[in-house]
This record gives sequence, structure tokens and C-alpha cells, in this order.
Amino acid sequence: MEIDFNKSQHVYFMGIGGISMSGLAKILLSRGFKVSGSDRAPSELTDQLAEEGALINIGQRASNITEDIDLVVYTAAIHADNPEFIRCKELSLPMMSRAEFLGLLMKNYSSSVAISGTHGKTTTSSMAGEILMASDLDPTLSIGGILPSINGNIRIGESGYFLTEACEYTNSFLSLFPKYGVILNIEEDHLDFFKDLNEIRTSFKRFGELLPADGVLLINAGIKDYKEITDSLSCKVVTFAKGNEGDYYFSDLHISKEGYSVFNFNTPSGDKIEVTLRVPGEHNVLNAVAALALADILNLDLTTSVKALFNFEGAKRRFEYKGSLKGVNIFDDYAHHPTEIKATLQAASTYPHKNMWVVFQPHTYSRTKAFMDEFAEALALSDNVVLTDIYAARENDNLGISSEDLRQKIENLGKKCWHFKSFSDIEDFLLQNCIPEDMLITMGAGDVLKIGENLLGS
Repeated sequence: MEIDFNKSQHVYFMGIGGISMSGLAKILLSRGFKVSGSDRAPSELTDQLAEEGALINIGQRASNITEDIDLVVYTAAIHADNPEFIRCKELSLPMMSRAEFLGLLMKNYSSSVAISGTHGKTTTSSMAGEILMASDLDPTLSIGGILPSINGNIRIGESGYFLTEACEYTNSFLSLFPKYGVILNIEEDHLDFFKDLNEIRTSFKRFGELLPADGVLLINAGIKDYKEITDSLSCKVVTFAKGNEGDYYFSDLHISKEGYSVFNFNTPSGDKIEVTLRVPGEHNVLNAVAALALADILNLDLTTSVKALFNFEGAKRRFEYKGSLKGVNIFDDYAHHPTEIKATLQAASTYPHKNMWVVFQPHTYSRTKAFMDEFAEALALSDNVVLTDIYAARENDNLGISSEDLRQKIENLGKKCWHFKSFSDIEDFLLQNCIPEDMLITMGAGDVLKIGENLLGS
């Protein structure tokens, strides 16, 4: 099936309130499509869609599905026993997953970009999006987080430029049709789906194979044996890296008196351009190198691109400053993998503080079990660690582990660690123990950010 923007159709979204699904619905509304959908509960996103003309059903019932629907799009959270799903099958309506629909949508754009990697997708996509906008290219953007400059995760443009994140979970990025692809890094993650790292590497290789012969794959040369991923590809392969290992790389990194990262961006043609980045951490320097390399591949003006990065202040939930309470500076970060936690805490250590407190919410039982030792080592970079219960997300508690296991691992490394069952107990504990000039970071992919927000509202 193809999606023709010149022909209005009726598309139904099952799970329309999700951040990605709502964004896709907004794109279709802007093109004059009839859009309807359902979700379990109302939200700010469903309210926005209703204001823009979508028909929103709260609750998923068979009666929501009508015969005039031309296409049904569903999220990974929708299963075969869902009453709407069953009714769609009875009516033989065309159906596809969110990833498949996103791939079809990309076919309408001549310059489509997909940014993949175990970590850094949202930040790098946000950086690249800022560059495309500053270059007056009027792009369509689909970001996995909230970008303050567009006041959301979706920007609807009128040009042939389309930029999206490409997630490897359930191999969803293999449904996309990019002309330009980026692989930021490849590590073990999502082990509830992938068997091991080799299977993950195979998936990223298949992602590279999606690119056409006139396309370009930009890949981190720091990925171990990255040529196993790229050697058989028909597209052009370009690398970026720390040091001079890549076609594009950064050098001469130092921290300014304002706390900014200042470095030289080096191009294959020998240009060396000074860049000042206001978001902290060497991992973000490498993300910026990827965004600038992509800009150069697209033949964009690098002076404009560098200025766009200087103005970039980060995406929501990426070491986001939330406020101060009685002299305690509170931040929030989405990190939920040991590598991400380590990078965030190393960056946070450069900020002035007396004691660093991290409130970490482990995300899924399978990830917590697979990386138990690595989580402990990463969190031990903080002075004090407070753990919530594990955020189950899509899983059931059938692996016989809990946050208590992680707490013991952290204490065995000589760091203070506490585990509380409720957010309110954690908030009371922090109010009693944090002192002025301390730094508090809420961290995780679940709802742990509510702890900081509750404290600031108290």
C-alpha cells in the first residue's frame, strides 16, 4: 500500500495518544486527511488532536471501527485480542504497524533521514533538526522527545526533507525508507527481543542495506569491527569518530569557563571549525559531530550549522534543569541504560555541587537483570543513590529480581544506596537529607521525573 498525500483518505490510529502516533496523525491532518483513533485515556496530546479536527475515542471498543476507514495503524502495545483489532480483521480493513506506516510516509520525501543507534538518537535528531531549520530547508521532523524550539516532537514542513529517529527495538527501523542513514553506536540492549549483541549487529547491518545506491550511511568508526556492518553495502559509507579515526572527527576538546564544550570539527577536506556546545558531556560532542557531518553530506553551510548547535539547549528529559528547591538544583534525565547513565553522570560531575544525588528508576526486569553489574558501576559515579521499584513497562515480574538486588550491588561498591517502594517516601527522604548546593538528578525512562516535579511543587 502507498500513502498519496494528494488523495485524502480516512486513517484510524489505535493508540493515537502516543508521542509518535500523535505526531503521525498531525502530519496527516495537515495534508487534509480524515483522522480518527482511540486511546485508553485522554491526554494533552489527544486534546490537541481533537482541536485540530481528529475524532478521538476514549476506550478501545469494536464499535469505534467503521467501514469507511481506509487504513488502520496500530502501536506495538496493541495485541490480537484487542476488540478494535478483532473488528478490523472481521471487516478486512488494511492494517499496518506504526513503523510500517512511518516507512510509507517517508516515501513521499526526496531527502529522508533516519538516525539510529542504541543511544543518542533523540539528542542527535534534535541537533540535526535544528540545523535543517536554521538552513531554511523547512523540514518535517519526527523526534522521539520534546524539542523546545518546536514546542513538541513533530514539525510539519513543506519541503522534501524528512528526518526521523529509527529505533531498533522489534526491528521497527527495518520498515523505513531513508536515503540518508546514521548509526551512532551499537551496544547490547532490548534483550527481551534480541538474543545477543550479534543479533543486534545483524539488525543494524540490515538497516544499512535499506539505503539506496545513491544514498549515504554515516556510521561511528568507534563501533567495534564496524566494517562488518558496512562492507557489502551498495550506498556510500562515511565515518565519524573521536580523534582522527573517522572521515569527520573532533579534536582539541576543552571546557570553557562557562562550562561549555569547545572543540574543533574536522572534515575530510581538511577544514577545522571551532564549535561551542552548551549541552554537557563528551557523548554530546560526538552527537554534534554526527549532526555536523550529516549537514556537510547534505551540502549545508557549516557556519550556519555551527551557530544552530550553539543555540541548541537540549531536548526535554536530556539532563534537563527543572528548578531549585532550598538551594538544591534538580535535573531530570531519560538515561535507562548503563552507558547512558555513565555519560550523564560524567557530564553532571562538571557542574558545581556539594553532593550528587541520583534517584534511579530501573526500566524493565529484563534490562535490569541483563545489566545488573553495569548499572551498579555506572550509578556508583554518584555520591548517593536512591532506587525506586522497577518500572515494568511492557513486562511482567517473572524473573525473580528487584531493586533490592541492585541496591546491594551498589553498596558492595562502597556507595550509599537506599530503596523505597513509594515516590512519597523518596520525596520525604530527599527533603530530610539534601542540603543547599547539592545536585539531584531523577533518572530513568518511566515516570520518575514526577519526584522532582513534586518536590518543586511542594
